[in-house]
Amino acid sequence: MATSSSPPTAPDTIVLIHGLWMTPRSWEHWKERYEAQGYKVLAPAWPGLELEVEALRADPTPLTKLTAKQVLDNYERIIRELDSPPIIMGHSLGGAVTQVLLDRGLGAAAVGVAPATVKGIRDLPLSTLRATGHILGRPFNRDNATPSSRKQFRYAFGNTMTQEESDAIYDRYYVPSANRVLYDIALSNLSRNAPTVVDFSKADRAPLLMIAFEHDHVVPPKPIRHNASKYKAGTVAFTEFPGRPHFPGAPGWEEVADYALSWAVEHAGAGRQAEVGA
Repeated sequence: MATSSSPPTAPDTIVLIHGLWMTPRSWEHWKERYEAQGYKVLAPAWPGLELEVEALRADPTPLTKLTAKQVLDNYERIIRELDSPPIIMGHSLGGAVTQVLLDRGLGAAAVGVAPATVKGIRDLPLSTLRATGHILGRPFNRDNATPSSRKQFRYAFGNTMTQEESDAIYDRYYVPSANRVLYDIALSNLSRNAPTVVDFSKADRAPLLMIAFEHDHVVPPKPIRHNASKYKAGTVAFTEFPGRPHFPGAPGWEEVADYALSWAVEHAGAGRQAEVGA
């Protein structure tokens, strides 16, 4: 008997992946906004970071035990246990994790929000070096959880805001750096066995949108654009929002969140063979 195929069902689940210096709390407004639209929203922590921000500041030991591979494998396990492929969104280092998860065949569509780059992208802007230099500039610092001052945090996350506005974000969201994860991803081009290797020619990857912020000091638009253009197959798009810093919850975040979701819903489950776009 012949059977007819129906179009894929639109994803009803969104998985949010946080970045360095953050916990799932950094997604709290995005999560609430998406849940209000009827989506099931998961914002899992990196392994060991299930504690609240205040607890991790008081004792950052869990941050010293992490590697990028552990973070990647944890999110892969979570996503594979879902009933259907979700929309995946990752911020900063979570954006590099998102790209690897897509390369592993996961997700219906994905969005990198100010995403860190994967292996093969050699841009290393001066602002990135300045934002991470107090960590990467100390080669014996890999097994530590390095704190950032309010001044350092403002440069990295809140440079379009007043010091007072940035301090409020610092107090609400900031945790010390998980140094080994940063080393693993930021220095992937120096490692033979880097965890962030992707096949840029893979045609059956889920559609991917890469969002850059004009005034981002941690991952400026240029390397993100180069990362997007590196893909030679599949649907990969790039867009830049003006006037924004690295923090995903900076004022005006609603416009970014709405655009990310609408793009992902429009492209989910389709366009895997489409030509790369920008």
